[in-house]
Amino acid sequence: MDAEDEHSNSMMEEIYSNGGEESTRSRPIISGEQLDVEAYASLYQGRTKITRLMFIADHCDNASMQMEALRMAYDEIKKGENTQLFREVVKKIDGRLGPNYTMDEGWCDSVDRRAEQRKEKLENELNAYRTNLIKESIRMGYNDFGDFYYAHGALGDAFKSYVRTRDYCTTSKHIIHMCMSAILVSIEMGQFTHVTSYVSKAEQTPEALEPVTIAKLRCAAGLAHLESKKYKLAARKFLEVAPDLGNSYNEVIAAQDVATYGGLCALASFDRAELKSKVIDNVNFRNFLELVPEVRELINDFYSSRYASCLDYLGNLKANLLLDIHLHDHVETLYDQIRNKALIQYTHPFVSVDLHMMANAFKTTVAGLEKELEALITDNQIQARIDSHNKILYARHADQRNATFQRVLQTGKEFDQDVRAMLLRANLLKHEYNLRASRKL
Repeated sequence: MDAEDEHSNSMMEEIYSNGGEESTRSRPIISGEQLDVEAYASLYQGRTKITRLMFIADHCDNASMQMEALRMAYDEIKKGENTQLFREVVKKIDGRLGPNYTMDEGWCDSVDRRAEQRKEKLENELNAYRTNLIKESIRMGYNDFGDFYYAHGALGDAFKSYVRTRDYCTTSKHIIHMCMSAILVSIEMGQFTHVTSYVSKAEQTPEALEPVTIAKLRCAAGLAHLESKKYKLAARKFLEVAPDLGNSYNEVIAAQDVATYGGLCALASFDRAELKSKVIDNVNFRNFLELVPEVRELINDFYSSRYASCLDYLGNLKANLLLDIHLHDHVETLYDQIRNKALIQYTHPFVSVDLHMMANAFKTTVAGLEKELEALITDNQIQARIDSHNKILYARHADQRNATFQRVLQTGKEFDQDVRAMLLRANLLKHEYNLRASRKL
């Protein structure tokens, strides 16, 4: 109990100091500047790099950032063979980047012509393999077709080709390879039910799973849960990702994303004890958090009840998070849940709270804070009532002393009944009452 009291007291001191004047602790807010598109894009490779750049161009309000994203997407596409994406980017650029970034019909025709020749060659090879009934060659043939379609942007056909290799897999490693290919394409298509299915299939062959592959599967499962708004499950998956991941899965996700997605989902869904044990004390996840100091600091601030600083970090991160292809649709929901948890956690230790002090801690107006608290009280998340005249929140804590007495009395009554029943049974047996009744019959 003493340890709990000390912890509660320290927490209350933090809360009080947070609501008062500015603390002498002056840590700079790390983020808040405009997203560095080039640095961001360098974290990824392949198709996801292009789609993320195009997403930034579609969703940012800054014209120079938009043009920078489109320019980099144009250059990246020309390294590959996806003429469909190339035409999309050229249409978005609309001549705004000068003569070097216009429609290149010659390049498109050349790529499409080589693609037709390559496809014809692959079809002939696959037909020969199927005639000879060599399972491994057929598997490789379908896999080559999958790679071909994926490179040219035909994701549906790529998925079908990868899945067809399953009938010709002869080892556990082949099954893992098939699952990872299907997961990659499914994420690009946004078909996250397929992602969950193939993650499960891959995990059914644990003997062939290497640490890096396990880390990739955790990331894929985390993205699937995030997409379905199961934030607690998403947090658990991202927190289970081992540092072995490194930059080995940057065709889907960067290590920085693991920290951001996992950290925000944990803040929104974990209770205080889980946040401490599964996030702050998690040695493996700490390696990811070091890559994104803003997320690390806001988690520590939230746990330490430094809400003003925590909300500053969240506010400064928001603009950049809204440009993230996977997090964009969830930012508002996650932020609302984190703020509500902070309000609940702030009020929990007190019998009464001065709304002026609380509004100062959360950098809001008293009127705005009242509305937020009203919603939480109505939703039964805070047991309290508001004195609107004096601007004080009064907690409706259960009377622990009275509740304890009631439990003791109830236990006493139950014990009395049990003892009386035992005595009655003992007397019946002593006087052989049951035996006499049976003889009369």
